[in-house]
Order: sequence, then C-alpha cells, then structure tokens
Amino acid sequence: MISPQKFIEEAVENIRSNLSGRGGILACSGGQDSSLLAVLANMAVGDRVLSVFVDTGLIREGGEKERVEAFFREHRINYRIIDASRLFLDRLRGVTDPEQKRKVIGKTFIDVLEGAAREFGADTLLQGTIAPDWIESGGSVRDTIKSHHNVGGLPEKMNLRLLEPLRDLYKDEVRSMSRHLGGPAPTRYNHSPARGGLLSGS
Repeated sequence: MISPQKFIEEAVENIRSNLSGRGGILACSGGQDSSLLAVLANMAVGDRVLSVFVDTGLIREGGEKERVEAFFREHRINYRIIDASRLFLDRLRGVTDPEQKRKVIGKTFIDVLEGAAREFGADTLLQGTIAPDWIESGGSVRDTIKSHHNVGGLPEKMNLRLLEPLRDLYKDEVRSMSRHLGGPAPTRYNHSPARGGLLSGS
C-alpha cells in the first residue's frame, strides 16, 4: 500500500500544478472519497477551490446536509450548498430503468456544477473518483457493471476540465489517507465508511 504521507504530498502538488485561473469547483457528496479530496484541495490551494454539496432531493433523511455543512465549517473549507432537488426530481419523473436514472442524475449533476462554476469563475472540476468507480462504469474494452454518476454518468462533452487526484486509489487506501489526516469525513461516514455518499458512494 502506498505511504499515506507520500500520497498526500503528491496529491496536494497535483492539485496545485493543475489548477489555472480562478481555480476549481469540487463536487463533494459528503462521502469519504470526496470529503478526503475537499480537505486535500483546501490544503493545496485554499479558497481557490469551491466545494459544492448538491441537494438532489434523493439524499438520506436525518440531517445529512447539515452534517456535511458542519464538516465544511470544521475544516474551514470554502463551500456552497445548492438545493437542486426540484430539477433532479423533474428530470427523473417517468424514468424507471436504473442505468438510465444514473445517466440522468450524472448529466443533471454536471449541469448544476457547471452553473456554479460559471458563477465562481472556475474552469476545473475536481471529483473524488476512485478506481472502483471507473472500473465498474466500463468503457473501452470493459463491460459496464453500473455507471457511477461521476464517471459513466458524465456527458461526453463538458465545459470544465476534469481533475481526479484519487483516481488510482481503492477504498481501503482512501480510509488509510483519511485516518492519517484525522478522519476527514462527516461523522456519519466515519462510522460506516462502506455506505457511500450522496449518490453512489463517492
């Protein structure tokens, strides 16, 4: 397994060297992967990255949005909470196929993030994609197991450059990095790291 300290140093440098202009927008679901990335991005460039939690209307009940906002504040992360629940539910109305639902969610998610990016002046989208996400989403010679919203659900053309510093990590490595940094994730996920985040475990 890669050294947590070495990976963290390399990820911070990766983020610093790949952001241009105003900076980037970070899709944070509140799951362990994207929460780790939000902390790393904050370490790397501070307020040049805006971490965004999108309320899709599909999130779990029980104060999930409030826990994520508390996490942002605790780690002094530049953030925004966007309520896009009506848009998501309108677009999903009548869609019954699970794979198609994931595609609709992915496209809508990017539409919302691109709007936030324009307002912030960002040209880069940071995502907490990890290896199982792109492996399961298929593409090229791989069969699709299921499309993750942050990979297979993305439209082919976006107005944002994509930056995925955690792309080669597996879940146990994400947990190791999180422990090294003191467990950067909202409390709910620290106790149940396999449950995932807002849409599909990001």
